[in-house]
Amino acid sequence: MATITIKNIPDDLYAQLKDVAEANRRSINSEVIICIERRLATHKPNPNDIVQKARRLRKMTAAHPISEHVIEDAINAGRP
Repeated sequence: MATITIKNIPDDLYAQLKDVAEANRRSINSEVIICIERRLATHKPNPNDIVQKARRLRKMTAAHPISEHVIEDAINAGRP
């Protein structure tokens, strides 16, 4: 398994982490792993949210279509 060293943890944050670890009867290391796992698990995008966001963006940009010519010009801008 990999090892991580975390430096310069603010004292109040460390105290909170220590209190939570004690309340959950875990070591500070185990509590940090749980916190990371929970954070990464909530970071997974929801496909329905992505679709809704795409629909909102399409509505916002519907009045401003971009042609293939405009895209090509933007890509080639600044090229010799």
